[in-house]
Formats: sequence, structure tokens, C-alpha cells
Amino acid sequence: RRSSDLARGSEILRVDYSGYISTSHISKKHDMLNASEFAQLYPDYDQGYDTDWVDEITRTPVSHVHNLSLSGGTSRANYIANVNYASRQGIMKRSNFENFRARIEVTQRLFDDKVRLRFGLLGRSDWRESTVNGGSFRGVAYSQATRRNPTEPVRNEDGSWYENLSKFEYENPVALLTEADGDVKNTQLRYNAGITYNPIRDLTLQANYSYNRFVMNRGYSETLNHISARRDGYKGWSSVGSSISVEKLLELTAQYDASIGRNKFTILGGYSYNENNYENIWVDNWGFQDDYFGGWHNIGIGSALKDGKANVGSSKSITNLIGFFGRATYSYDNKYLLMAALRYEGASQLWGTDNAWGLFPSVSLGWRITQEKFMQDQNIFDDLKLRVGYGVTGSQPRASFLGVAMLRYGSYAYLDGQWIQTIVPASNPNPDLKWEEKKEFNVGIDFMSWNSRVNGSIDFYNRRIDGLIYDYSVPTPPNLYNVTTANGGTMENRGVEVLVNVVPVQMRDFEWTTSASFSINSNKLKSLSGSVFKTEYDFFDTGTAEYSGQVTSSHRVQVGESIGNFYGFKVVDVDDEGRWIYEDRNGELVNYKDFTHAPEDKHVIGNGLPKWYAGWNNTLRYRRWDLNVTMRGAFGFQVINGARLNYENTKNSRFENRLKTVFDPVFGKVPLSKEVEPEFNSYYIEDGDYWKIDNITLGYTFGKIGKYIQSLRLYGSVLNAFTFTHYKGIDPEVSTDGLTPGYDTRDRYPQVRSFTFGVNVSF
Repeated sequence: RRSSDLARGSEILRVDYSGYISTSHISKKHDMLNASEFAQLYPDYDQGYDTDWVDEITRTPVSHVHNLSLSGGTSRANYIANVNYASRQGIMKRSNFENFRARIEVTQRLFDDKVRLRFGLLGRSDWRESTVNGGSFRGVAYSQATRRNPTEPVRNEDGSWYENLSKFEYENPVALLTEADGDVKNTQLRYNAGITYNPIRDLTLQANYSYNRFVMNRGYSETLNHISARRDGYKGWSSVGSSISVEKLLELTAQYDASIGRNKFTILGGYSYNENNYENIWVDNWGFQDDYFGGWHNIGIGSALKDGKANVGSSKSITNLIGFFGRATYSYDNKYLLMAALRYEGASQLWGTDNAWGLFPSVSLGWRITQEKFMQDQNIFDDLKLRVGYGVTGSQPRASFLGVAMLRYGSYAYLDGQWIQTIVPASNPNPDLKWEEKKEFNVGIDFMSWNSRVNGSIDFYNRRIDGLIYDYSVPTPPNLYNVTTANGGTMENRGVEVLVNVVPVQMRDFEWTTSASFSINSNKLKSLSGSVFKTEYDFFDTGTAEYSGQVTSSHRVQVGESIGNFYGFKVVDVDDEGRWIYEDRNGELVNYKDFTHAPEDKHVIGNGLPKWYAGWNNTLRYRRWDLNVTMRGAFGFQVINGARLNYENTKNSRFENRLKTVFDPVFGKVPLSKEVEPEFNSYYIEDGDYWKIDNITLGYTFGKIGKYIQSLRLYGSVLNAFTFTHYKGIDPEVSTDGLTPGYDTRDRYPQVRSFTFGVNVSF
């Protein structure tokens, strides 16, 4: 009925509403000593109270989200409008967020459908409560709650906050949240418009433009009872700031499609321009007399700004990216397929170099094997296609003007009776700086069988990144600055990706759809040096492992090795007193007292990048019931357990709380000796293999109800349902980005499980 209405040009109106309410609870957190256990281990620091610090700053949150959509129109004009409101609470107290967004898109066809106009408008307003400058929840409050002495009280007998001001970075987490106030407000307005013109049947001319304006305003204050005032002397520390970001995007394309017999081809050419403008300003101040007339709403009355001690700053940046591109596709008899593309791009970040523009080609070939005569009699594959491709893409530097000499303000000099801030070099010129290039070769197979009930793909790829941008140390003189940014290193990634979708059961009342994915990847750093700039060594250490107030490097990046290697001391046992036994540089075993802890005795003790990933999703439908289960896992990698590294040694000069596992025997022998100094070693590296049931959703769909309700679906879901792993920390799924993957920090938030009840209704 609706299709025929469209054909006649009559108007349709559809209204859809969806909403849900959810709550969550901590499913796993650091298992720290309680008050009696702590007093047993450190009796001299027993304050006589029993405080669960994590419980003091957490809650049972309630969130609700509502979404309303309207759509309608005719065959010549249609629209869609959407309004969304969300109110969310985090598991931590004073972590609140509200969001409102509205969107409308209108499409109009003109001149016998030769012209199509599109216009869209998106408005969004966000608000989040802030207990830290420029952010939302003060993350350090959770880390303080984790490691704080459980025998200490929250407040003194007179009602004031209990603080131990003599201990470094030791703060009452409840006071941190209570004695701070602020918010961050974001406003976004995005326009997009487009026009499509078909002067003749096979030619399409198109122009798209978007304008996106994002404004952030923030304010934050700490009271005179905050630790920053009581301990550090920053009475009423406050900050206020704002920023504006504007992005403009223009794209023009012309496409010609044609068919000559069994030959089909498409030719497309285009131009794009992308510009980003960013400005911000901020003011910090303190020295307020009270909490009533000062703060970030009246930041100018603080004394620090008048005394020249506070901070005022601003910045501005502009970047743009210009591209000319072309693409051609060809197919013969839907059997032999060819695609070739070329992109020529210029980036403002490379201004002043000889290589601001880059040329990036790509080509792919396809062969639909099932179209061949020798495949006509087979009944295994409905469709089988072989793909081969090669392409080059470019990445420009993130920062601007790295290829030219720049200046900055330096130290002060006394000249003509006054102090003048000097201007010093900030970078060396390098006209040879250019785009990083990712060159990828891939071979793939797409298949479909069993009347389309089985389909999937298998891909093999080899990705090589040439000209990695790196900061090379250079001598001064002859250089004016001790670092030059240049292209040098080469990285290689190889892997296989497999995806299979199956409908094992397809009946009238019951259907089961399942999909499985698998991927394996290996990487290797081929070189660090370039043709001009060389590194002194074929490796460098990076990352930080923090423990007991100390910091050491956690990873080593080395030519010929994989990215993600942990690098530290290797322990293989403990003696009868609970002291480490090490493996030195020669593979010999050395006891704790004789081990020198020389850098040469460090080893590769693990790798934080999973070797392979897997996923398995299932959807089952029985009449009006539906059940969806999503699962995934990662395997063949290790994790640095930062919590155990900090809280599983008994030598506790800071007398912070400890994990219950501090009493466990090491290597199955005896607990770690109190004379052993805290350190980063292989004992705190664990296998991180995991399998997660991410989401379980059960729903029921009603038929048409009454005159106005076309459909109604009720559902309930569990997010982060189960995690299966031997890892002892909170969650083995940690960051795998950059050069330092696999570090589970000491202050990792607890694992949260969420429960949701929702409704979808169409009118």
C-alpha cells in the first residue's frame, strides 16, 4: 500500500520511538586488603577504622535514553527528523552526563528527476559534570580509593575531612569529589548540503558541502577545603576556558557510466577541499577569600592573577587538505573486473617542504569464477570471486610546519637594565620531509553457497609503511636544534582475515543466523633509519611502568623484532626466603643479592599485541521472540599487570593498601620477602588470552496493536556479560595502539556490567 502511495505522490508519515533505561554494577575490581587484614600486615599504621574507600565513591547508577524519529514525503520530496535525549550516570559518584541532539534531512527532486537537492542540519548540546579541570570524573579519586589505608576514617571527629598532609600524592578520594565543582558544555551545529544533476542519462554531476562548528565552554573550581588549598596553598584554585573548532568540506565529482554489449565501465573524477580551524583560550587563578564570591564564575578576583602567578593562554591552528582524484571501473560480462584509482593530495602540515603533495595510486582485479563455463555444472558455489589488489595511501604529520625552521620563546636574559624573554630555535628545516606511505597488497576470495545461506570472505594482506615520521637526534652545531623530524623507518604487517556468515536453520517459526570471524596478524620493524638521517642504535626503549613512586621504561622497539615487546628483568624462581632468582644476560641464574640490575641483563619478557582475534555472533528467532549473543576474543599475547606490580609486594615504604594476593606464595613456594625492593620484572607479566560474551539481548515483538501502533518490541539486554580468562587483573582487554600495547595500568577502572530494558515502537 505504501509503495503504491508513493507512486501516486501521496504523503506518508511514519513515527518511530525507541528508549531504554539501564543500570550497572561493578562486576570485578581490585581485591584489596580489608581493614583487619591491613592491620595484621602493618600494625603500626592501624588507625582503628574500617573504611571501604571504593564503596564510598561508587553508586548504583540509573541512565535513560529516548529517541523520536519522524519521516515522510512523496516520490518527489521526503524528509526525516530525529530528536534524541540521553541522561547517563556513571558508576562513580558525580559522574553525570546529559546529551540532546536534533537532526533533519530533506531531499527534493526537480526537473523530471534530473536534479536532486539535499539539505541536512544537526544540532547537539552536551553537558557533563566535572570534578577535574577540563574533564569529567576525577580519575585520581578512584586510584586513591584503591590504594588508601582502609583503617583510616573518611572524616575527623569534628566533621572535617581526614587528610594525611605529610604523605606525597595521598589524598582523601571522597573529599576530592565533594570539594570540587565544574562542568563542560559542548555545542555543535553542522550543516550539509548537496546537489546532484543528471544532464544526460549516464552522466552524474554532484557537489557536496558541509560546515561543522563545535564550541566548548568549561569551568572548574576547588573549594578552600580541597587538598590543593590545605596542602599546596592554592586557595580556591579555579579555571575557565573555551575553544571553537570549525571544519569545512567541499567535494565536487563527475561520473560517467556506460554499457556497450557485455562491457560496462564507470569513470569518475573529482576535487575535494577540507579545512580545519581551531582556537582556544583559558585562564587559571587562585587566592580567593571564600567559596561564595570567587570560583570560576568570578575568576578575576583571585589574587594569583593580580600577582602574576596564574596562567592565561590562547592558541590557534589552521590546517587544510586538498585532493584531486579519479577512478575508473570496468567489467566484462560481469566476469572480469578492473578498478584503478589515483589520488593527488596536498597537506598544509607539509608546507615549506619539497613534498607537500603526494600521489597515491591503487588498482584491483576481480575474477567471478562462477561465471565461467567450466563452473556451470557445479552446485557448491552460488558465487565465487577472486580479488587481487595493490594500493598506496598517505598520512601527513599531525603537527604543522615540521619541515621548516621555527622559533619559540626561551629563557630570560638581562639586557639594558631589564629582563627580556629570548627567542630560540624550535625546529630544524627539512625540505625532504614527506608523507608516510602505506603500501598494501591483498588477495581475497568472496564466496556464496547453499542458496545464499552461506557467504563470506578470506583475505590475505601485506601492508608496508615506508617513511615513518621520526624525531632524529642531530648534533648542535651545525644544527640549530637538537632534533630533526624526518622520514626514516619501515614497518611491515602481514595477516589473514576470515569472515563466514551462515543460516543453519531457516524455518517458518524458527531461524538461526550465525557469523564467525578470525584474523591473524604479525608485524616487524624493518628499519629505523632513512636514507639521510640515521639512528645511533637499532632500538629505543619507550613506555612507562610505574611502581611505588618509581618509573622505568616498559617496552623496547627494535629493528627486526615485533612491535609491542616488553623489556625488563627476567625472574625464574625465588629462594627459600622469598627473594628473586634472575636469569642474567648469559642465561645463568643469579640470586637477589648478587644481581646487579644492569640494563644489559634485561630480556624480552612478553608482547602486548594479540597474534589472533576471533568473533562469533548468533541471532535466533522463534516466532515473535528474538535472542542475540555477541562474542569475541583475543589470543597469543601478554599483559603487564600494573596493579600487581604496585600492590603485590610487602616492602611498603608508602604504607598504602595491598592486594589480598600479597600473601600468596611466589612460584608456589613462599610469599615475597619484605626485603625485596619493588621492581618491574617478568613475574608481573601474564598471559592475556580472553573470550568475552559482550552482549546478550532477548526481545519480543508484538504485531499491530490498535489503530495507530504498527509494531512494538520490548527487549532486555546485558552488556559485558561474561569474561573468560586466566588473567588475574580486572580485564585483559587493554590498549593495543601505538608502540606500547598491553599495559594494564595500576589505576584501571573496575569492570562494569550493565542491564538495560528498552522499547521500540512504530506508529
